[in-house]
Amino acid sequence: MTKQTVTFSRIDSAKFFKTLNKRVNNYFKENNIKKTGNWKLYIKAIVMFTLLLGPLALLLSVDLPAWLLIICVMIIGVGMAGVGMNVMHDANHGSFSSKKWVNRLMGSSIHILAGNDYNWKVQHNVLHHTYTNIEGHDEDIDAGRIIRFSKHSKWLKIHQYQKYYAFLLYGLLTVNWAITTDFKQTYNYLKRKLSYGDFPKPATQWTKLIIGKILYYAIWVVLPLSLGYTWWQVLIGFLIMHYTAGIILSVVFQLAHVMPNTDMPIPDENGNMKNTWAIHQLFTTSNFSPKNWLVEFYTGGLNRQVEHHLFAHISHVHYKHIAKIVKETAHEFSLPYNEYKTMWKAISEHYNQLKVLGQNPNLA
Repeated sequence: MTKQTVTFSRIDSAKFFKTLNKRVNNYFKENNIKKTGNWKLYIKAIVMFTLLLGPLALLLSVDLPAWLLIICVMIIGVGMAGVGMNVMHDANHGSFSSKKWVNRLMGSSIHILAGNDYNWKVQHNVLHHTYTNIEGHDEDIDAGRIIRFSKHSKWLKIHQYQKYYAFLLYGLLTVNWAITTDFKQTYNYLKRKLSYGDFPKPATQWTKLIIGKILYYAIWVVLPLSLGYTWWQVLIGFLIMHYTAGIILSVVFQLAHVMPNTDMPIPDENGNMKNTWAIHQLFTTSNFSPKNWLVEFYTGGLNRQVEHHLFAHISHVHYKHIAKIVKETAHEFSLPYNEYKTMWKAISEHYNQLKVLGQNPNLA
């Protein structure tokens, strides 16, 4: 079935985004700073790659007890999520550096994180950032039949228990990337002729995908096996590593969009949305823990998703500086600025939202 074309309103009578964009641009101009990353981001990149590769070097070169091996692979998982949120994410938005080759290089780090840059750019930059929280278009709110993230999704009896099992399943996110997701996405996206930038030649994309997977498995499976680890040790380590990364990434993603304070709007019968794209982002996105420096540092500014969705071309190291501008402008135009003061409050509210979405809508 062909997906319905979605069209956002072009009528912004109050000129919200024009005003906001001008104020944000003035901030960078007046302070004479670039919108891309700076030395703070480059230091973060070193920290995150150290978390990812440092423990790997240790467990490949030193005979460690079992408990320390487990800690090492968990730290690798923390580093995997950290590189994804701080380095790969900015780079594939084109905001890590003002130099395109640096963005391409840092963006290609996704290949050692179990993903593929073409697939990620289509799913994230095109589908998620354009059609945020729109059922049938934003794949980030499509968890198949097992978890119901949208009130517009079909309800199944199993969903009444999702408040108990959803968090457990979140850890499988990057495992799916490694095994099946990328192949399915490449097939579907090429078939639909979707791209972020120039459309790739199918043969080239399939070749890059296969080479990327070979590189990925060579690092995380073949290398440990060749240095003496048994197949079951590698399997257990692989699953712990990915489960750690998966649950971190999934929770951070869901706290931005599957919340009681975020909308799940759908287009009318003609495919038209009520709001402009920018105003749509305010209604469908939420921040959390804005004053916690550790959360901000580790999540790559993804705790400030409002700013990120409005200005994805700006590096996350600037979000806390433009947040005041965004918040004040939203309030000035009587628009929402969704935010939870702490991460724990946001997690609690996400749990409550899973509970609500798990209830039979016919009994509401």
